[in-house]
Amino acid sequence: MTVDWVCKHHNDLGKEQLYAILRLRNEVFVVEQKCVYQDIDDQDLSGDTYHLMGWRDDKLVAYLRLLDPESQGGDVVIGRVIIAPLARRTGLGHRMMEETLKQIDDIWPETPIFLSAQAHLQGYYGRYGFVVAGEQYLEDDIPHIGMRRTGESPQG
Repeated sequence: MTVDWVCKHHNDLGKEQLYAILRLRNEVFVVEQKCVYQDIDDQDLSGDTYHLMGWRDDKLVAYLRLLDPESQGGDVVIGRVIIAPLARRTGLGHRMMEETLKQIDDIWPETPIFLSAQAHLQGYYGRYGFVVAGEQYLEDDIPHIGMRRTGESPQG
């Protein structure tokens, strides 16, 4: 699956890109996962938020958002991680994580990274140097765990 990666500061997003992002987030988080919550949370267009998008044939198939460390207590915060249903089980999630770490290193070198993972994905994020940071908790009835990455990425 050929995907074009685009990482943009919120000031540089086109309205079509923003619409595609919000549509995919709604499709997966609200409809598929049945989580009724305020997805549009005033962070998409604030501070130095960046949006990483994976496009295939003009369709958004992968997405996550990066909240800047200045607004998040010193850590870059990865959130709203999505692979579109049609692109799952293709290795795209791993390619997105590799691209994410490259982008963070370019934008905020040597900055710790935090994410709130669905608990069953601990091993997945562990492959990229993330370790559990805190206790498991429920968010929208889905078990989650905080995970943090500092220092160099693991080899391999």
